[in-house]
Amino acid sequence: MIILAATPIGNLGDASARLREALETATVIAAEDTRTTQRLLAALGIANRPRLIALHDHNEKDRAAEIVELGAAGDVLVLSDAGMPTVSDPGYGVVAAAAAAGVEVTAIPGPSAVVTALAVAGLPTDRFTFEGFAARKQGERRSALRALASEPRTMVFFESPSRVAQTLADMADAFGADRPAAVCRELTKLHEEVRRGGLAELAAWADGGVRGEIVVVVGGAAPRAVEFPDAVTQVLELVRTGVRLKEAAAEVSAHTGHSSRELYQAALAVRG
Repeated sequence: MIILAATPIGNLGDASARLREALETATVIAAEDTRTTQRLLAALGIANRPRLIALHDHNEKDRAAEIVELGAAGDVLVLSDAGMPTVSDPGYGVVAAAAAAGVEVTAIPGPSAVVTALAVAGLPTDRFTFEGFAARKQGERRSALRALASEPRTMVFFESPSRVAQTLADMADAFGADRPAAVCRELTKLHEEVRRGGLAELAAWADGGVRGEIVVVVGGAAPRAVEFPDAVTQVLELVRTGVRLKEAAAEVSAHTGHSSRELYQAALAVRG
């Protein structure tokens, strides 16, 4: 089978007993960076020296079939540099290929920067969306953020320390200066820090320089005051763009607060 294994995102003490056992018995490991995996084995005091196969963004498409073939014959452990493979890291292509080939896929759960940041940010956790890394080019980034301006769920982003100040400033422009957010830095490490505040305030703070691994958590948009007839019109406009009526009603309900069922029924009546 293919075994996706979560590795520590900072603190080695977070390596689970299952991860240690898997590393001690693995014969083949597909790793995002084989050097990082070798350092992990050494740091955990594991003497096993399995076959290491590099699996990263630039070669996953070409290596997936080989790894799945190996998984059909015996277990293959898949590791990213930190956290759970496939979550903004290599692994998805292997899982998709394994599923298509009928090869079993399982996971050894563990550390995740996404869930850890969400837990400590102090923002709603009942519904959230993971947006990965913001676009590098400012124009693309601003356009993508504007498209998320009315997203009602808490949003989680990864960002590099060199771009976080500009990304926070772009978020303040797109979402509003006072939109609540948290910058989570060096999670589980010695210098862990969680800075909370409005986006403009956080952008000003980050402008002085931020170091380490960064996760940005942003509160969702508050429901807008939209009259029911206008909300029905929004549903119908979405339907005209190709969105199914049920999904359109649910989407408009999320940012207006009106009942999804009532919006559905009203839009259905208008359509005749």
